[in-house]
Amino acid sequence: MTLHYFVLEDPKDFPWGGLGRRILSAKEYLQTAPRIPKRARIVNLCRDYQYLGLGYYVSLLAEARQDRIIPAVESMLDIGWKRIYARALPELNAELDRLSKKHKDMGDTLDLLVCFGLAEEARFQDFAEHLFDAFRCPILKVHAARTKDGWQIEDVDVKALKRLSEPQRELFVRALDRYTKRAPRLHKNARPPKYTLAVLHDPKEALPPSNRKAFDKLEKVAAPLGMKVELITRKDFRRLSEFDALFIRETTALDHYTYRFARRAEAEGMPVLDDPTSILRCTNKVYLAELMAAANLPRPKTAIVDAKTLMGAGEKVGYPVVLKIPDGSFSRGVKKAANPEELKAVGEAMLKESDLILAQEYLPTEFDWRVGILNGMPLFVCRYFMAHGHWQIVKHETDGRYDEGLFETLSVADAPGEVLDMALAAARPIGNGLYGVDIKETPMGPRVIEVNDNPNLDAGVEDKVLKDDLWRIIAMDFIRRIEAR
Repeated sequence: MTLHYFVLEDPKDFPWGGLGRRILSAKEYLQTAPRIPKRARIVNLCRDYQYLGLGYYVSLLAEARQDRIIPAVESMLDIGWKRIYARALPELNAELDRLSKKHKDMGDTLDLLVCFGLAEEARFQDFAEHLFDAFRCPILKVHAARTKDGWQIEDVDVKALKRLSEPQRELFVRALDRYTKRAPRLHKNARPPKYTLAVLHDPKEALPPSNRKAFDKLEKVAAPLGMKVELITRKDFRRLSEFDALFIRETTALDHYTYRFARRAEAEGMPVLDDPTSILRCTNKVYLAELMAAANLPRPKTAIVDAKTLMGAGEKVGYPVVLKIPDGSFSRGVKKAANPEELKAVGEAMLKESDLILAQEYLPTEFDWRVGILNGMPLFVCRYFMAHGHWQIVKHETDGRYDEGLFETLSVADAPGEVLDMALAAARPIGNGLYGVDIKETPMGPRVIEVNDNPNLDAGVEDKVLKDDLWRIIAMDFIRRIEAR
């Protein structure tokens, strides 16, 4: 059971202490710096979060002490200065638009109270969770209105616990019970795991980064280490705080719930692979191209082009030209243009989806190297061969089917030293997460193609050399990260 500390100006405002809930006055927390267990969470329920106010300093010092607290200082500033609106409101407004089409009796204005992501009316529950995810404050009040352009959120504000009406306090108590709920009971003879690892996956994903057997192997090796592995899906977003760490095993994207899971895990103080910064850096090929150039790493001739510079790409990198959508994955959003006519047709179609695209020199090879790197160390090395009769390792058909090339897994010791060195150098500026570095071996020497967050880890492929040890290394790295926190 996770221990929760509640910090208030006056502890009498919070009469719901008891098992798993401890109460501190703001003065006590600020002046005596009580020792908070690493896995405990702090909820700042001070009456206001104004800049340089008492509530502000509670969260500020909590972050300095590396205590896990909501709301974070950043959330306070976002709400107080409305800076977050540009990022958070479009999605929230769209959610209200969807609700209004489903529920015709919503009227023209909405005033909604949300406590720990719980709404009083069930129909607003998804919206309430999105709101809590964006602002991460215990008690939020949102005002929205219907306009000619659809629903618009006009104000988001925090509300003090002391100022809640009796019905609102009932909502708060229900939300509090849900937020601090006890873990399910174990069998009387079962030994409780020391840590729990959530593995986010999508059972329906066509090309997932891990197969089901991989999850079974991870669960098998993690158990003796004192770690329980539990598969979760996007529906388990509200349960994320129940776990000690998060392993994302879905294809990631910035405009996708995988990124929101990573952000939430980081906000909760949980180790997550991969972390939001790594996802941000790896999912955009334009950013990666600039990063590799700044690191002076050998790579294909590359040009970042827009609608005005598209037709000059052929002269810069030569034909054929490989064109890439910035956030494509698994060979999707990657096309080859053999001449100016194809460059114009393919490039213009891609530029309808993105203001910038990547044009790269075509380097034909029999296979691509993939070096898996975890925490700055090589984990596995594979050769991924091109799909039969195709120039990429995955050939996507128009009907949604796909064909993959063969693979060969090598021990790290048997991989070419210059390939390993280049992979480590390419991953270094990204972070200390789990990466897959793609490299082509050419007559001019190895060339970095890209660095992938969330690389493939399939049982029977990437673990063919290390076998269970690959999954054991990953589990132990999570334990190391948890304990380092």
